[in-house]
Amino acid sequence: SILYCRHAFRQSHLFQRQASTLLIVEHKDKELSPSVFNTLQAANNLKNDVVALVCGHDCSSAADLARKLPNIKKVFYVDHPWLKDHSPDQYATVIHHLHKKHNFSHILSSSSTLGRNVVPRVAAILDVQPITDVIEILDDRTFKRPIYAGNAQAILRYKKDVALKALTVRATSFPTSLTIPKSEDSPVAPVEELPSDILKDPPLTHCVSKEVAKSDRPDLTQAKIVVCGGRALKNKQNFEKHIGQLAEALGGAVGATRAAVDADFVSNDLQIGQTGKVVAPDVYFGFGVSGAVQHLAGMKDSKVIVAVNTDTDAPIFQIADYGLKEDVFKALPEILEEVKKLPPRSK
Repeated sequence: SILYCRHAFRQSHLFQRQASTLLIVEHKDKELSPSVFNTLQAANNLKNDVVALVCGHDCSSAADLARKLPNIKKVFYVDHPWLKDHSPDQYATVIHHLHKKHNFSHILSSSSTLGRNVVPRVAAILDVQPITDVIEILDDRTFKRPIYAGNAQAILRYKKDVALKALTVRATSFPTSLTIPKSEDSPVAPVEELPSDILKDPPLTHCVSKEVAKSDRPDLTQAKIVVCGGRALKNKQNFEKHIGQLAEALGGAVGATRAAVDADFVSNDLQIGQTGKVVAPDVYFGFGVSGAVQHLAGMKDSKVIVAVNTDTDAPIFQIADYGLKEDVFKALPEILEEVKKLPPRSK
C-alpha cells in the first residue's frame, strides 16, 4: 500500500512537471498582436511551462520577437507560403503535428477571429471539447466564461482524465504589464524551425483579397479611452463630426453600436458588442447608446462608463458610473469644447 502511494505520487509529480502550454502567437508578419501579452498572462496563470507557436510566411521578425517574450521556454516556427494568410486549417495541421510529438496539457489562443477559427478545429481533430472566451482561470482544468450575452457566467471543469484542454481567452479579462524587455541582456528562448513538409495538403480556403483600414487612432480593443456612438447620431457625417472629433481630442478610439453600423455610419470593424468587439478601456463614453444587452456584453467591463442619452430609462444608465440626460447634439459640442482646453493626451 505504501509502495503504491509512492508510485502514484511519482506519477502525479511527473505529470505536473511535464505539463506545458502551447501559446498561439498572433502577429502581423513584423509585429506581434497586442493581445499576445494578455494571452501570455493567461498562460502564466496556468503555472505550466509555456512554449509559443509562430506560423506564417516571411515572418521571421515575429518569431524573433516571440523568443523575447517573458517566461517563454521555446518558440516553434513554421514558414510556408500556405500560411501567408493565416489559413486556420493549416494552423490546425501544424498544431496537431506538434501535439502528437510534445503532448501539451493546454493549447491557448486569444478569442480573436484567428483563435475562434483555429482552436475548435484543433479540438475536433484531437477529439476534445474546447472552452471558448474564458474570462477567468480558476485552476488548470476549471475555467469561467460568460453566457447569455454576459448576463450570467458558467464555470466549466474538464474531467481529470482529459489530458488536453483547448482554450480561447478574452484578452480584456487578463490585464497585464508584460512587455518585450528592451535590455539586450534579457533571456531569450530558443527557436525551433519546423520542416515545411508537415503541410502536405493545400488550404481548404484561400484569401481572395484584403481591405485594411488605416487609421491614426488607437486600436479599438487596446485603447484606454473609447468614444461610442449610436443611431441617435442620425448619419455618417454627424458621427464623424461629433464622435470622431471627440475621440481625436481625447486620444481615444471610435466605437459604434450595431444599429449605427447597420445604418452605415461606420464600418463593422468598429462595432462593439456580442457580435462585434469586446472592449474594456479605462473610460467608455456612450452617446445615444441605449444599452441593449448585446452591446453591454462588449463594454460592461470598462473601468468607468459615461452615458449620455435623452431616455432616462435606457438600460445603459443602470451600469453607468456617470449619466447625463441630454440630447447628444447639445452635449457633444460642449464636451468637446471643454476637452480642447485640457493638455493633449498621448494615444
